[in-house]
Amino acid sequence: MATDVDQTNPIHVRGLQKRYGAAHAVENVDLDVRPGEVFALLGPNGAGKTTTVEILEGVRRRTSGDVRVLGRDPAEDTPEWRARLGIVPQSTGAYSDLTVREVVDHFAAFYPAPLPAGQAIEMVGLGKQERKQAQTLSGGQLRRLDVAVGIVGDPDLIFLDEPTTGLDPEARQEAWELVRYFSEQGKTTVLTTHYLDEVEALAQRAAVIVAGRVVETGPVADLGGRRDIPAVVSFTRTGGLVRVPLPQLPADALVDPSAGPDDGVVTLHTHNPTQALAAILPWAAEAGVHELPDLRVQRPTLEDVYLKLIRENQGADR
Repeated sequence: MATDVDQTNPIHVRGLQKRYGAAHAVENVDLDVRPGEVFALLGPNGAGKTTTVEILEGVRRRTSGDVRVLGRDPAEDTPEWRARLGIVPQSTGAYSDLTVREVVDHFAAFYPAPLPAGQAIEMVGLGKQERKQAQTLSGGQLRRLDVAVGIVGDPDLIFLDEPTTGLDPEARQEAWELVRYFSEQGKTTVLTTHYLDEVEALAQRAAVIVAGRVVETGPVADLGGRRDIPAVVSFTRTGGLVRVPLPQLPADALVDPSAGPDDGVVTLHTHNPTQALAAILPWAAEAGVHELPDLRVQRPTLEDVYLKLIRENQGADR
């Protein structure tokens, strides 16, 4: 067993493996989730995300590796430890003919110091539906009820598996605010989602799992070397800019030679797009062009680097 367990981190994993016969569902996964952060677990379907999360939650046994969640081995699964977890699974719960309030009251009874049921219901935006039978709720409202059930125990560590699936844009924003609220309270959240805008909006760090292995972990803004990839500045030559030499650009700027000086789109790659624009805009104004057609500044998106990581690692020799 590993000896470098960091008791200050709510989740500390080293060498985690889960095998089914000769097949590896999870292979040598290392993870550290820090106190109070929102940590995103990303990867394609079948990559091993759900298996990893279920091991962390204590509902699935690992084959090998060292795992500590809130300072304990989740395989021990004690009631005191479990009361500190909040779990919102991907599938919507089946609550029969109970009302929203009865469902939340029922689950609150399992915890030693739960939130008031009414507070949990209000937090997820179901106050007006409190007396409705759960089976009459819409799919999005049922998802909110799942979240209320997951957080009513006032957990220290929250697992959110696709928490906004089926929610409309307004409800998604409300769910995001709830995640931010718990983060402000010092709670730690593990988020699995396919919505990359959700990751950028909520998570401080993320891990990408492909074919059972973590291929990269780090701050969301740095994944896939995003900070090292140049921005792309582009615009269309028009009017007085035709045949006019470009101004002095940042030293690192590389101009795509495919477009000539007469017409076409000018495209340049630079790590200093603000400096490039500071040179281009006065140059255009001097030529009588005060609005550059099709002016765009594009930085690599999380989706760009995420898909690149998957392509580079999917099907790789294991």
